[in-house]
Amino acid sequence: MTVRQGFSERAAIAGIGMTALSRASGRTELQLAVEASRAALADAGADAPDAILSYHLADSAPVLYVARELGLRSIGWHNELYGGGTQCASILADAAMLVDTGLARTVLVYRALNGRSGRRMNALGLRLGEGTEEQFTRPYGLAGPVQQFALAGRRYLHDTGLTEEHLFTVVARSRAHAARNPRALRRDPVGLDDYLASPIVASPLRRVDCCQETDGACALVVTSARQAPNAPRIHTVVRGGDPGASAMDKAADVTRIFSHHLAGPLYEAAGLKPADIDVALLYDAYSWLVPRQLEDFGLLTRAELGDGLTTALDTVNPHGGLLSEGYVHGLNNVAEAVRQLRGDGTDQVSGAGVALCTGFGGGYGSAAVLTAP
Repeated sequence: MTVRQGFSERAAIAGIGMTALSRASGRTELQLAVEASRAALADAGADAPDAILSYHLADSAPVLYVARELGLRSIGWHNELYGGGTQCASILADAAMLVDTGLARTVLVYRALNGRSGRRMNALGLRLGEGTEEQFTRPYGLAGPVQQFALAGRRYLHDTGLTEEHLFTVVARSRAHAARNPRALRRDPVGLDDYLASPIVASPLRRVDCCQETDGACALVVTSARQAPNAPRIHTVVRGGDPGASAMDKAADVTRIFSHHLAGPLYEAAGLKPADIDVALLYDAYSWLVPRQLEDFGLLTRAELGDGLTTALDTVNPHGGLLSEGYVHGLNNVAEAVRQLRGDGTDQVSGAGVALCTGFGGGYGSAAVLTAP
């Protein structure tokens, strides 16, 4: 593989940690963050980090609070990035660059939220400042993310000829993977009749087409590849897209999510081609986003989406993804990529050596390639 980014292969994800995922944790975001962080540090065999990074939407525990609860006497580089799913892949580059430049030896990355019992993503209030424009789109039905992505999803199904049975296939395979995952919130199988009986939230999206609302936390420990020679490496990370984002009224094409813009730059920077990807951890906030990303990243052509979808899903989100395992704003998908590359996934993809991880909020987002040591 051709190395195109300065930090490529120089940083490794040495440890991962997660809390139990639930719909009512009964705990603060700080308690969740600290539990996941301690688990990740123990998995990495590290005593303490000298840098801490997190991302959130004003719904998490501050990094300095986490540092205090971990008993750190001092803290070096630390940052809180504003954002949700768009950050789950690109925060790996932030951590890798800290390690590569010598600004940190051990970087703790975490995401914690009470996404069901606390602040819920599907609630949208009118406010001054950021988000003011929503008061003009909400009366027309764009009440939150699910309505926005349903609008785009309806157009995508029309353009591709995919049907609700293809969306069912995505959901059913997600559940089948999750059945082997004791962490997953939804492990029950779903048949076509069950799928069709699930209530419509915003056409074409049924309740089962939408990711889980989850209380929980996930953490990673990033250090140098020399310090962790047997840990999965951070090979390539890209971030970007178009300014349409999730503001569908400003998007030139509502179906063009981040992957339309980033797939080419990712493969070019990584020195890879689609056939090199062994396992894909795709940000599956809604079911139709899975075939869209498979198409954009060249894992299926548009002509193959119908008949080839079932087979392609064998190596997509083998833990159940955000649809079935839970929703920790995509960081739990990155943790699963690490498990797959270490060979200890609950539904292990045989011989997985290269993993694709994605995260986004619409027209912009991030993607990363991780590799086995």
